[in-house]
Amino acid sequence: MINSYADDGKGNTGHKDIHDIHLNTQLNLLPMIWDQNTNNHENQNQTSQTVSEYRGNILDKGLDLNSNGQYPQLVLKAINPRPQYVPPLNFSLVEGSIYRSGFPMPINYPFLKQLRLKTIIYLGDLGLEKKSKKDKKKNKDKEGEKEEDKEKGKDDKESEGNDESKEKKKKDKHGTMEIMEGYKNWLSTTDITFHHLEMGSSQEPFLLQEQHEITQKSLTTALELMLDKRNFPILIHSNKGKHRIGVLVGLMRKILQGWCMSGIFEEYEKFAMGKSEFDLEFIEIWQPELLIDENNLPNFVRTA
Repeated sequence: MINSYADDGKGNTGHKDIHDIHLNTQLNLLPMIWDQNTNNHENQNQTSQTVSEYRGNILDKGLDLNSNGQYPQLVLKAINPRPQYVPPLNFSLVEGSIYRSGFPMPINYPFLKQLRLKTIIYLGDLGLEKKSKKDKKKNKDKEGEKEEDKEKGKDDKESEGNDESKEKKKKDKHGTMEIMEGYKNWLSTTDITFHHLEMGSSQEPFLLQEQHEITQKSLTTALELMLDKRNFPILIHSNKGKHRIGVLVGLMRKILQGWCMSGIFEEYEKFAMGKSEFDLEFIEIWQPELLIDENNLPNFVRTA
């Protein structure tokens, strides 16, 4: 119920229900625009307008007319509706001006804009070309005999062709390239500095030495960026904001803040929804060498 004080025309005011006040007074009280000549269709050129068309125009101005063209009640409409802000998957505050999340989608862009981010770090392989089995096979069989290579090559091409087609179908199915392209297009409209650091899934670094080294280099770069407050506010994200970001945050807690391992594992479990022995082992064992600018260290870094 909306109440207001209104003049009765004789200089007396009283506390009245909004529906008991004259319509013109109501319109002056509410944030709506109403022309007293509206009943004349605003100008003579619109006299041929039908009641249904006129009703539609009046609805746009915030009034609800009945079939006779009368207005029995007011319909309040927001002139400037508040935009809906939707955070990315698994979004959370890590520390100070550091946030974590899954991969941002277009519906999340207005929310991210409100954070006034300076830096975004993406840990993942989305949009990167994966080495095909064909390339790996060539490196292994460089010293093989030519005749055997030719025979194997035919079989390999068929099997590898099937594998590549499956990979393409998988990419097309999830639209990963299109998502990454749209994400980069949005980033180009902002002043955000974007760092795409390659990192495989949790078990791969312990199986492939090359991938293991790439992961270590990416995590070292990410930690050094987080050690410079000039990069803040900063968002760190992976595809789902679970395991890869869990590793990065775990290393931050251990190396930069001196957390105990039980607290690190508990935080990892909160987002990962299931512990990964590979990730937890990596967090506990790995100790990188980081370049530090003492003049720009964040307040959360433990120096003692």
